[in-house]
Amino acid sequence: MLDYDGDTHLYLQIAEILRQRVSGLASGHPVPSEADIQQEFGVARTTARRAIHILREEGLIYTVQGEGAFVGAPDEAPRKPRKAPLFRQIAGDLADQIKAGRYAPRRPIPAETSLLQQYDCARETVRRAMALLREQGWIYTVPQRGSYVSPRESWPEH
Repeated sequence: MLDYDGDTHLYLQIAEILRQRVSGLASGHPVPSEADIQQEFGVARTTARRAIHILREEGLIYTVQGEGAFVGAPDEAPRKPRKAPLFRQIAGDLADQIKAGRYAPRRPIPAETSLLQQYDCARETVRRAMALLREQGWIYTVPQRGSYVSPRESWPEH
C-alpha cells in the first residue's frame, strides 16, 4: 500500500513496488502501462510516468514507442506481444459493427461522447480510433454534424 502521508514521494513508492514485481519476470515481459499504474494506484499520469522513468534509468525496463514498457534491456530478449492498443480495438469493434450492418452506410455512428462512455476511455483514444476508421475508409466526418458510415464501395477490402 502507498503511504500518502509519509516522507517518500508516491512515484518512488510505486517504483519500488514495480521493482519488486519485475524482479521475478523474464526479459521481454510486458510491464504495466502508465494507464494501468494510474488505475491501480489512483495517481496522476505524471506520477505513473515518473515511476516508469526511474526503472528505465536503472536499466530494469525499457520502452518501445507505441508498444509500451518491457522487462530487461532492449537486446536481451524478444518482446512478448501485447494486446492491440485500445484505439485500435475500438476501431476494429466499430468496423466489425459496420460490416455486420449495425451501422448503415451514410448513417451516423455514435457521437464521441457516447463512445467515451461505452468504452470508458480518454477522448484522445476515441479520436484516434475515429481517425483510423477515416483513414481506412470506414467512415467520413461532416463538420458540425458528426461521423457517418462510408458508402459500401469505400470500405477496405479485407
